[in-house]
Amino acid sequence: MQTVNVILDTVDKVKGFVNTVAPLEGDIDLGSDRYIIDAKSIMGIFSLDLSKPLKLTIHDEATAARLVPMLQAYIV
Repeated sequence: MQTVNVILDTVDKVKGFVNTVAPLEGDIDLGSDRYIIDAKSIMGIFSLDLSKPLKLTIHDEATAARLVPMLQAYIV
């Protein structure tokens, strides 16, 4: 499991983020305060407080190794 902080402060960033993570296998979660949602769900992401960094948790190490370099534009 790997955790990084990401910022998704615009609609375009949310769309790009979801398009990047959606095709991948495994569980990927986004958290804000006490709320945790599926990072592949665009509606779920819009239910979070996007004004501050979100905690991205990738539960599979192989997926994390592939995904983290692809998300450099979003990582804080």
